[in-house]
Amino acid sequence: MRPILRAILALALPFLAMPAAQAGATHGMSLFGDLKYGPDFQHFDYVNPDAPKGGTMRYSAIGTFDTLNPFIIKGVPVAGIGMIFDTLAAASQDEPGSIYGLAAETMEVAPDRLSVLYTLRKEARFHDGSPMTPADVVWTFVALMQQGHPMYRSYYANVTKVVQEGERGVRFLFNSAENRELPQILGEMPVLSKAYWSKHDFGKTTLDPPLGSGPYKIESVDPGHSITYRRVDDYWGKDMPVNKGRYNVDAIRYDYYRDSTIALEAFKAGQYDVRLENSSKDWATGYDGPALHANLVKKEEIPNELPSGMQGFGYNLRRPLFQDERVREALAYGFDFEWSNKNLFYGAYKRTRSYFDNSELAATGAPQGEELAILDKFRGQIPDQVFTTEYDPPKYDGSGNIRDGLRAALKLLKEAGWTFKDEKLVNDETGKPFEFEILLDNPQFERIVLPFTKNLERMGITAHVRTVDTAQYEKRMETFDYDMVVVAFGESLSPGNEQREYWGSKAADEQGSRNLLGIKSKVADEVIEQLVRAPTRASLVAHTHALDRVLQYGYYVIPHYHTGAFRVAYWDKFRRPAVSPKYGVGLDTWWVDPTAEKAVEAKKGEVTKQ
Repeated sequence: MRPILRAILALALPFLAMPAAQAGATHGMSLFGDLKYGPDFQHFDYVNPDAPKGGTMRYSAIGTFDTLNPFIIKGVPVAGIGMIFDTLAAASQDEPGSIYGLAAETMEVAPDRLSVLYTLRKEARFHDGSPMTPADVVWTFVALMQQGHPMYRSYYANVTKVVQEGERGVRFLFNSAENRELPQILGEMPVLSKAYWSKHDFGKTTLDPPLGSGPYKIESVDPGHSITYRRVDDYWGKDMPVNKGRYNVDAIRYDYYRDSTIALEAFKAGQYDVRLENSSKDWATGYDGPALHANLVKKEEIPNELPSGMQGFGYNLRRPLFQDERVREALAYGFDFEWSNKNLFYGAYKRTRSYFDNSELAATGAPQGEELAILDKFRGQIPDQVFTTEYDPPKYDGSGNIRDGLRAALKLLKEAGWTFKDEKLVNDETGKPFEFEILLDNPQFERIVLPFTKNLERMGITAHVRTVDTAQYEKRMETFDYDMVVVAFGESLSPGNEQREYWGSKAADEQGSRNLLGIKSKVADEVIEQLVRAPTRASLVAHTHALDRVLQYGYYVIPHYHTGAFRVAYWDKFRRPAVSPKYGVGLDTWWVDPTAEKAVEAKKGEVTKQ
């Protein structure tokens, strides 16, 4: 999945609950019925409205890129490209599911909930000065549906028509009132210029900077190596309440590196400024050096309240080898999280057991109430354990002794038609050995995968680890050309439409979809549709619990681990607001301290030569 789309869609795709107080045109929509910020709010609480503008913020990216069009399935989009496009509305990062008008001044859900009207601001402009019009919104929707990434067709499946209404209004009409999150999802749709794209092929990759409307525009591009964005001084939306105190840095640059190891060394050498760290080993030991000792580099763990989602070793069910759930359950005994956490992760992680961990959406205990009623309809189609036993992945004592787990695994594999012969696991019918490939795009993950493959070897299973470059990895992911990969499914506090794209049977057959696992489950499909139509928050939680259990006991993923904080390392020239957003890292609220920047630059040359 493309980084920009994943970033946009993984964080918050809210469930809509429109209270009576929000009847008629409003300045925002809220998940729980009460917006934190009123119609006259000036800025979000987690920004500094008086933050100075100026300076540069440099990031790293891994691999390469070959397109500045992030909306289609072709090519590898460049990092940060979403900053040049405005959306109809913007999400608040300190509320679990609220949006406020950006390009749209107001939004109004029809009383029958069969449509939503977005009314554009008169002042909304593209970077060339042309006004943003309803015709642009209509064109964008049609283009995304007809030529855009397949996920758009899944997300907007219930939209039947988009029409201009009045001088500045755009109405989206629906075929059902039950998809209650849809009005809000449409608010996060980017608005593209019809006039610009009428002269360019939207369905093709391009390295020509497209016309945008957001707080930044592309200043320069070195294809495959770097991109620099420049803050738009006369940006039409700079004083909008949703933008006040954000986008403070004048220039944002992404430099591409071959892998994370090289990128980390480049950071320590002062070649870029900010790094979000995902490796517990690097966080514990990788930053040690003169810059850190001289307090020129800061390391901070910024807590968040985001659901962890699911990261793990993901099976490709399109492969016959993994279609038996007993096989999938068995291989999970090969991942010794406790040993890995102790020896590789410095005790930094918690084991993930739920697709919605770290939130009220995670299924725990035995199902009760509405959740039980939902699942009862599927007795005989789902494992009996769903009704009696909380799912937990295999656990060990951290010593590396997994004999009991291996015995349990081999028992399951024997039931599934596999026999241990001459230190190899072979199929009873074909006589072929159990062998598959684990595909990676990051060499750093090899240290986690290799102990897993060693444990599989003790079961008689041969797992080949193959690390490929970004372009090849993207292509193989889009075409589902892999046996097993490391998957990551981000979740919001209000799951909905995106669950179709993650686990829905239809998405399993669409190349480029996010159903990376190839799940085709009638039970999952039905629970997802019920979840999308859930009439209340309590019902949404119950349906999410039910879906969680169906996925857990499908053994589609060998769960990994998670943490409840962002790990951020940065050269000490930045300052940030006193309040951090609960549901995001908030880097767009940081600013450059000119005095600190001069001090850092003066000393940087000295420490980087040591």
